[in-house]
Amino acid sequence: MTATPPDLPADAALFLDFDGCLVEIAPRPDAIVVPDTLPALLAGLHRRQGGAVALVSGRDVADLRRYLPDFPGAIAGSHGAEIAWQGAPPDPVETGGLDATALHARVRDLAAHDDRLLVEPKPHGVVLHYRAAPDLAEWVDRTMGELASHYPALALQPAKMAMELRPKSAGKDRALSRLMQAPDFAGRIPVYAGDDLTDEAAMAEAQSRGGFAIKIGAGPTVARHRLPDPAALARWLAAALPC
Repeated sequence: MTATPPDLPADAALFLDFDGCLVEIAPRPDAIVVPDTLPALLAGLHRRQGGAVALVSGRDVADLRRYLPDFPGAIAGSHGAEIAWQGAPPDPVETGGLDATALHARVRDLAAHDDRLLVEPKPHGVVLHYRAAPDLAEWVDRTMGELASHYPALALQPAKMAMELRPKSAGKDRALSRLMQAPDFAGRIPVYAGDDLTDEAAMAEAQSRGGFAIKIGAGPTVARHRLPDPAALARWLAAALPC
């Protein structure tokens, strides 16, 4: 059973997913709305936690910075394949010489038979969304699985109403482990909040390190704590800040 999370410890290292966690899920990735209060909330948390606040997302670093240009903390983008430190460009990503443009075109061709499917190109992979076509879930899983066999540097990543090909070297749990070695994060209690299948390994990693995880929304989870939606998470985070 999951429970309401305790107060955010002052000595926590805070790891936050973006879509479905800090912002509501939208029909399209480019249709999300960033709450007006979010940038100030993140800045306040960054000060309160001594710099130990990171975004951990399936979006790439450049995309996250378009929505949160003033975020002062570390960003783990592309499921942790990219790590960027406080305004610096992200570290190089190992993709085995992937031609991302050709991959995107291949997935668009595969999805062209049904305009309810949405292809989301990424710098180091691709996502095929079927939120508008749940009846195609089995087809998407099978098709993306077959495609993955042609890209040895990429791995399948199931997500909410989507299937992604991402670098095998990536993983939000690996990103958390790497960030925990950085000076601002080392020795702190890891706290991870996320909403998707892609977050489960990182939630387990945080808990294995003596911290805790918060599942946002419904669904099975390894997290021991739960909040119903991004608004509830924002309230919980804001409660940690001085009035």
